[in-house]
Amino acid sequence: MWKLTGFADEIARDLDEQIALLTKLGIKHVEFRSAWGTKVLDLTEEQLAEAKAKLDAAGIAVSSVGSDIGKIVITDPFEDHLKRAAHAVEVAKFFGSSYIRMFSFFIPEGEDPTQYREEVLDRTRAFVRLAEAGGVTMLHENEKDIYGDIPERVVELVTTMDSPHYRGIFDPANYVQCGVKPVDEAYPQVKEFTDYIHVKDASASEVDANGHSKVVPAGHGDGQFPELIAALQADGYDGFLSIEPHLGDFDAFGGLCGPDLWTDAYDAITKILADQGIAWE
Repeated sequence: MWKLTGFADEIARDLDEQIALLTKLGIKHVEFRSAWGTKVLDLTEEQLAEAKAKLDAAGIAVSSVGSDIGKIVITDPFEDHLKRAAHAVEVAKFFGSSYIRMFSFFIPEGEDPTQYREEVLDRTRAFVRLAEAGGVTMLHENEKDIYGDIPERVVELVTTMDSPHYRGIFDPANYVQCGVKPVDEAYPQVKEFTDYIHVKDASASEVDANGHSKVVPAGHGDGQFPELIAALQADGYDGFLSIEPHLGDFDAFGGLCGPDLWTDAYDAITKILADQGIAWE
């Protein structure tokens, strides 16, 4: 049975408010990115312990640590960032999560990503070694403007790493923003490397304040969500669907949209599931 999870920090900054809506909607997992206005990897030991106690009391498990690992420019210094990745592994183990969301480095604007190929692979391999040693899995998200933003380079990354501890997240909205049709073009290439789905859609005909395709609820844009859900079902997918609304004001933590818009995002994906007779928990 597929499991719903999501970025609850788009509900509210306060963890209690995040938990309240997840509980109301019957969601038993969270992709833990931030709480109290602080990124998960920047929480103190005391804050991490408090967060775990609150989540445990509510019966909510961490599906993935929503880290910002790899979300730096490829030319930025790496040593401290690698230490941050090592901390991410420890945080995942602390929460009992098998997964860490991560990225493959922003490419300087206007430059050819392929000229940074070897540096990207070397840095990613360092991440993967940490994951292998810690018994967790790094999940690469196909974020716009990073090295692995198009399916061909996602395939290159995962096959080159050749490790069960490095797998892919499929984010339809991010593909739309890169001019890629998520199901027609991306999914056939990356499906065998995909272990996790981000529920985020985008409209190619509308733009946001940053000039990107506007993010909309699942099924309301060009992310081909009904087709994606059908394809996942046909291929025997049995993992997480992580609701990432991005319907509100976007900042370093995500798109704070509040409980009403977050619920709209939940309603959109669960309608698609229900329409196709797919059960979830």
